[in-house]
Amino acid sequence: MKIYLDDVRPAPDGWKLVYTPEEAIAYITRDVVDEISLDHDLGLDGLRSGEMVLRWIEEQVSWRKDFIPPKIHLHTMNPVGRIRMQQTIASIEAMLEARK
Repeated sequence: MKIYLDDVRPAPDGWKLVYTPEEAIAYITRDVVDEISLDHDLGLDGLRSGEMVLRWIEEQVSWRKDFIPPKIHLHTMNPVGRIRMQQTIASIEAMLEARK
C-alpha cells in the first residue's frame, strides 16, 4: 500500500490519500505500507505536519529492531520543513544501517 499524506492536493493514482499524521501512523501500524509520501504543512492550525510521521517512524526504528519503515518520499513545498524532514530521514537511515 502507498500512503499520500496531504490536506490539499489529491493523491496520485495508486496512492491512498490520508489527511492527518494520526491517520498515516494508523495505516503504518495496522497495514503493510510499502511507501509513504509526506507533505509538511497540514492545515492552518500549524499543529500537525508530515514531520510528525517521520518522528514516529524514527522512534519505532530506534525502539523496535523488527520495525521496517516504508520507503519515504517528500512532496512538501515548505523549504525549511523539507530540510528538517530530510534530516530525520537521514537519522532513520543511519539507524537502519547500524542494524546491519
